[in-house]
Amino acid sequence: MIRRLGVEEEFLIVDSVDGHPVALGDVLERLSDYPGLTSEMKQEQIETCTLPRISLRELAQDITAGRKSADAAARLVGARAVALATSPMPVTSTVAPGERCDRLMRRFGLTAVEQLTCGCHVHVEIGSDEEGVAVLDRIRIWLPVLQAISANSPYWNGVDSAYASYRAQAWNRWPTTGPAEIYGSAAGYYSEIEQVLGSGVPLDKANLYFDSRLSHKHPTVEVRVADVCLFADDTVLLAALVRALVETAARQWCDGVPPVPASASRLRLAAWQASRYGLDGELADPVTGKPRPASEVVAALLDHLRPVLEEHGELGTVEFLLFQVMTRGTGAARQREAHARTGSLRGVIADAVHSSNLPVAPLVDVKDAPLISTEQSQ
Repeated sequence: MIRRLGVEEEFLIVDSVDGHPVALGDVLERLSDYPGLTSEMKQEQIETCTLPRISLRELAQDITAGRKSADAAARLVGARAVALATSPMPVTSTVAPGERCDRLMRRFGLTAVEQLTCGCHVHVEIGSDEEGVAVLDRIRIWLPVLQAISANSPYWNGVDSAYASYRAQAWNRWPTTGPAEIYGSAAGYYSEIEQVLGSGVPLDKANLYFDSRLSHKHPTVEVRVADVCLFADDTVLLAALVRALVETAARQWCDGVPPVPASASRLRLAAWQASRYGLDGELADPVTGKPRPASEVVAALLDHLRPVLEEHGELGTVEFLLFQVMTRGTGAARQREAHARTGSLRGVIADAVHSSNLPVAPLVDVKDAPLISTEQSQ
C-alpha cells in the first residue's frame, strides 16, 4: 500500500526591485488562474497547494507549477513570490480583511501582529482517526529532524537571528503550537482537543497549531514543523520523508510496537536545537534525547524509514535528495552564503528568487502501487 500525500507551501511576496515585502496576497489570488493559490492571514504572503498524489514525480510537478504560478502572478504587479520562511528585510505586515483575522489580532496582540512566517505543511492519507492518532504518537520524536532539514529562516526584520530557523521561534509564540504528549487513542486525542478549546484561548479548531495533528478538513495526518524550503528539491524530500514516517508508524501500531515515551518538554528542547543549528551542529537523538552530530541523526532517520522507502521504490530518490541537502546545505546556509557573497540582504533575496525557481531533480517514480483504503482500520 502507498498513501496519497499533498503539500502546502507559503511564500513571501517581495518587491522585485528592492526585496521588501509587499501586501499583495489578495491581488495575486485574483490574478492567477492556478486553483491552488490562496491568500493568507498576512497580505505579504501567498499559499500554494498540490493535489493529492501517489507519485513523487507528479508531486514535484505540482510543487513546481505552484511556485511558477505564484511567481508569475506576482511579476504581473512588479513583485516576486519567494520561498523565504521569514523576511530578511524589516517589515510591518498587513492583516488580511475579515472578521476572523480581526479577532486573531485582538486576541493575540503582538504575537499575531508580528506573525509573518512561511511554512510548509505535508498531508498524508490515513485510514481512520485511530490509525492517525497512533501515527501522531509515533512520529513526534522525529519531527525536529525534519525541522532541521527544512531550516530556511536565519534573518528576522533586518538582522541575523543566529538561528537556522527563526520562523520556528516566532511561530512558537502562539499558545497552541509545539509538540504534544502521547495521546494513546483517538478518544484521548479528541479529549485533549476539547480541553484546549474549552480553555477559551484558541478561537477554533483552525487555531490549533500543533506540530502534527489530524486535519479537520481532510482524512490526513498533517505535519506542520517545516519552514518553506528554499529549494523545491527539499520540499519533495520533506514530503517523501513524512509519508514514509506515517507508513512506518502505522505498521508499528499494527505490530503492537509502542511509541517512544519522550515527554513534550524533551521534544521542545530537541525542536529548539533543530531551530538553532539546522544541520550545522548537533541534533537531539530521537530515542535517547542526547546530542549527536546532525549527520548521524539524519542517517538514523533514513535507517528507520529504509524498509518502507525500499518497498515504495523511493529509497534511491530520498538518499540522493538527503545527500544533496547535507552537502549543499539548508536554505538557511544558502541565505548566509548569499549574504557573505553579496554583502546585502537585497542580495540574499535576489539569490532566493533564483533558488526558489530551480527545477526539481529527476525523480524515481512509483509504479503500479495500490492506494491505501480510506476505510482501513487496525
